[in-house]
Amino acid sequence: MCGFDRQKGPGRLMAKGLTLIVVGHINFILGAIVHGSILRHISKPRGTTSTEYTASNIIAVTSGLLSIASGIVAILVSRNITTWKLHVGLLVSSFLNTLLSTACCVGLLLAISLTIKADGSVLMKGCNSTDVPINARSPVSANCPFDTTRIFDTTLSLWFPCTLLSAMEAGLSLWCFIIGLTLRGIGPCGHTYLKEQLEEEALASTSKVHPEFAAPSQRLIAHNYA
Repeated sequence: MCGFDRQKGPGRLMAKGLTLIVVGHINFILGAIVHGSILRHISKPRGTTSTEYTASNIIAVTSGLLSIASGIVAILVSRNITTWKLHVGLLVSSFLNTLLSTACCVGLLLAISLTIKADGSVLMKGCNSTDVPINARSPVSANCPFDTTRIFDTTLSLWFPCTLLSAMEAGLSLWCFIIGLTLRGIGPCGHTYLKEQLEEEALASTSKVHPEFAAPSQRLIAHNYA
């Protein structure tokens, strides 16, 4: 777990930040496609809001935007590893994104389960006619602003990738949160990183003034933080 060091750590943090930005963009685009092509027709049918709409659109899109912001903060931290204000920003953004992405993943799983269980009947609420098909795969035609024979498969084909991407966002954000704690010297890994940082700074400063005292100083700091 404590694999973050001053040499390879910033590069890994930057890679995770870039991944968060890419995943957040894809999840945001998928959420926008689901809303624009399908779920906008059932957003407020007859004055009610469906559970699937709330879970897949609002939470997923917000999670994608917050993942992009968390990725940008992670990249800034990787380029300014000693700036404590950025450490706090990484902690806050990654913590919130972990919670939101987890909620998004759980909500999407619930929406998928309810939709499959009801054979997509909730997706038919946007139809304008009283002659509504029993489920989304029914051959009965109705006065609907969308293709009733494809809405079920299309919705699920977009929801499954969104669920996977939300799980990835939660995992990456959790990793960034642990790194934020490490950089602030909190937790089991924070002590290791703080010790390493102090040893390198003391060794560099001592070797410039008294090169012969560099090794004893390093051993003294290691003994104090052991």
